[in-house]
Amino acid sequence: MAYYSTARRSSTPRPFVAFLLVASFGILFAGCGGKDKVEIPQADDFSFTAEDLARVKQLAGDGSGAFIPRLEIAPEQEGEGGPPIIDVGSINKFNAMRTASEGGQDMFRVTNAFLNVRSEPRVTASQIGRLERSESIQVLEFIDAAWAKVMLDGTEGYVASRYISKLVSETQLSKEKKKYEGMYFVDFGFLNVRKEADANSDKIGELAGQSFIRPLSKDEVWARIPFNEGDGYVALQYLTPFLPNFLVRQGAFNLPVLHYKLASEGVLGVMAQHIDTLKNGGYTIWTMSDFYQLLLRQEEKDVRLNPNTVILAVSDITADNVKELSDILRASGVDATLFLQGRFLSGGIDLKQLMTLIANGHDLQTAGHTGDDLRSLTNAQVELELSQSKQLLEQVTKKKVIAVAYPLGGVNDRIARKAGEVGYLLGLSIAPDASFERTQLLRMPSFVMKASISTEDLLSMVSQ
Repeated sequence: MAYYSTARRSSTPRPFVAFLLVASFGILFAGCGGKDKVEIPQADDFSFTAEDLARVKQLAGDGSGAFIPRLEIAPEQEGEGGPPIIDVGSINKFNAMRTASEGGQDMFRVTNAFLNVRSEPRVTASQIGRLERSESIQVLEFIDAAWAKVMLDGTEGYVASRYISKLVSETQLSKEKKKYEGMYFVDFGFLNVRKEADANSDKIGELAGQSFIRPLSKDEVWARIPFNEGDGYVALQYLTPFLPNFLVRQGAFNLPVLHYKLASEGVLGVMAQHIDTLKNGGYTIWTMSDFYQLLLRQEEKDVRLNPNTVILAVSDITADNVKELSDILRASGVDATLFLQGRFLSGGIDLKQLMTLIANGHDLQTAGHTGDDLRSLTNAQVELELSQSKQLLEQVTKKKVIAVAYPLGGVNDRIARKAGEVGYLLGLSIAPDASFERTQLLRMPSFVMKASISTEDLLSMVSQ
């Protein structure tokens, strides 16, 4: 594992540091629209003047946030690290999880770990493709109850229909079911078709197992069906109503997030009292990872968020307050999501403290690296802030990071989109609300807690 440190200020920077400063300096003025445009020189022939260095130092130290010190590999570890690795598989999965329903009318979602696409509707046919769980595929038609004809990259193929489900909302479900009213399939190896509604009547043909039929009429024993330009009769007991699989997706959540920002004076002092109030009021306290596990289960079946559930989130954690926070949470007997800034991982909160937090059951997620408002940064800077802080925390904890608390609550459409592009499922803002839509998972609201919030105020917040 490569160890990281923040960029050092020095009048005689190492060549690697100098290169990073030049790159950052160029990105700054190219992306922020400054009057003095600076072209980024090639790595092998750049010249970094004393005037440039003085200006970079001034921007880094004036608190404006215009220049953001970036993570760099420590000199003694150069060559062991590298640029942040983007997990494309997770990004695709997370994008699917944030979808309320499939956009296309005939789009279905793979519900098995994998799904083979075959050239013909039989298990011995050649394989022409393979899909992973949560991938979407266009269904052209169900040829029988067992197989669906699909379109894969412009080529027609066949998949086992039991491993796909149409993603629908609660309001869409009844409309989707109506399309299949009156459709049955042969729930047996084969089914004899007779001339009359009588077991002793002449057999005029048979239906293959799993084949579809829409009865013209039926009674308690026999169904009259269209057959060979006429009609015939089949035993009703061997027919089963057909419906494809539907995955009913919860589109809205009533899940208050109580956000304790430790930079707010006195907030640690009321945390224990707030937790006791919630527990005594019958509330279940979750972490962001608990919510993630619910979303994962909802990819496979219709499970719902239990009422009276809240998320406990903490940010602005430093080496000065981490021990007190840990003690309060341990005494209260609850787990919380702790949002950590990357700069404190490379200097401040030590590895032993992090491992203690994990051992105590807490959920560690990221709050960016520097704590600067992401909305003031260029796209390149935002990507670097979000991706490197995520990778750093994952390297230290050996756990997947799925959530970010936007520094200062700074999020807009651009920032949320960038968070999704670098591999976050959830993003926490400071918009005060208890409810949100699935499509807002990267802009989840939260109640910022203050020392002045009474237990009555707290219960009023979470019961909205």
